[in-house]
Amino acid sequence: MRRLYLMAILVSSLVIIGFALACQQPPPPSPPDTRAADERAIREAEAAWSKATTAKDLERTLSFLADDCSALPSNAPIVTGKEALRAYWSQASTAPGSSVSWRATSVQVARSGDLGYVVGAYESAGKDAKGRPVTDRGKYVEVWKKQPDGSWKVVVDIYNSDLPAPGAAKH
Repeated sequence: MRRLYLMAILVSSLVIIGFALACQQPPPPSPPDTRAADERAIREAEAAWSKATTAKDLERTLSFLADDCSALPSNAPIVTGKEALRAYWSQASTAPGSSVSWRATSVQVARSGDLGYVVGAYESAGKDAKGRPVTDRGKYVEVWKKQPDGSWKVVVDIYNSDLPAPGAAKH
């Protein structure tokens, strides 16, 4: 009798474990690793953005920026939002003798595939308040965010000069 009782418990336990295992949901599949394709997409967008800016195509330049993008230029206040960025880029691109170009040196994309960043170098030229030519070179970091349509747009653009700030003491 005792043996029959133990056998019933064992069979019942195995049945319960079997049902539990059968009802268990498999883990969701890992999303595909799209980092290489996303890196290429950001590099292409980055190059197209630089080209549009060099051509002084304001609307195309702005098309690479998210509506809530923030720019953090050297020696100037933060510029946030499409309209403020429109005014900033419009003034920068229409100044006599102005030019800017940049190139990425590194592009990284998060494993999640929704954010990436670019590190690079820029060169710019223009004229000072007295009309004398001035040139600048520096470095930048951009944060790119994948949009619902799959495109990439800049959400943060940080750049600063390699040259000393005007009037800065040299160390």
